[in-house]
Amino acid sequence: MKDNIDLIKLIQQNFAKLSKGQKLIAEYIMENYDRAAFMTAAKLGEKVGVSESTVVRFADTLGYDGYRDLQNELQEVIKNKLTTVQRISLVDNCSSKENLFEKVFKKDMSNINKTVDEIDFDVFQDAVDKILNSEKVYILGLRSSSFLAGYLGFYLNFIIENVTVVTAGPNDIFEQLFKVTDKDVVIGISYPRYSTRTLDALNYVKEKGCKVIGITDSLISPAARISDITLLASSNMVSFVDSLVAPMSLINALVIAIGMKKGDDITKYFKDLEDIWKKHSVYNFTNKQNENIRNK
Repeated sequence: MKDNIDLIKLIQQNFAKLSKGQKLIAEYIMENYDRAAFMTAAKLGEKVGVSESTVVRFADTLGYDGYRDLQNELQEVIKNKLTTVQRISLVDNCSSKENLFEKVFKKDMSNINKTVDEIDFDVFQDAVDKILNSEKVYILGLRSSSFLAGYLGFYLNFIIENVTVVTAGPNDIFEQLFKVTDKDVVIGISYPRYSTRTLDALNYVKEKGCKVIGITDSLISPAARISDITLLASSNMVSFVDSLVAPMSLINALVIAIGMKKGDDITKYFKDLEDIWKKHSVYNFTNKQNENIRNK
């Protein structure tokens, strides 16, 4: 749908031209958006007393490609506002319809496919260049996003110098970001329910003239509004946990793209590292042990 248009505002703007039945749908959605987001067209029509086809036409009137497209947009509006308890109840409502194990895997695959289909490769390449050309790179992700931040920081430290993962430890995050300049880059990772601490920190570094690369789920997310460059990876999951599979794949692609830009430098660096790892037995199997296993 339209990049940064809030669905509720869109309904309000178009309310006057809606038919009588469509106005009933609009009023229900505006008053009960947290419920409507997970109703089928038939269920929503039944709830407000109109036909399923009226619900579909309502979505078309607002400019959506069918009711499912409208529903996806509505879920974007409400998902960061759902409490953990509400998320659990949604899982309970859905689990009887399909094997839960299969449902979770299918949703993760859907998130990856959506991310691949919607990625802007020019924006992605711009992010790679900004990271490589910066003096320092700070990586910020709190709560569930802290795992993504740590993973990105772990691999970027192999490839480029001056990488700092900002953590929610004894030192306040603002102290850790105090020395950022306009020559640095902050990579902010933020997923629903968006951490206010992360958003406050991104606003702080933006005010200091630092470039912000946001990794988030939607162009209407609060992190996207702050970022100079936004990389999107879908995280839709009707669950009390966050789906971070697609964001992890995006981070893998980012790390590999940066590594390939470094060319021969990274090859030499990892060759030296391999010697150190072998000397200090960092990994479990030696080449001789691996050879013995292959010969068995």
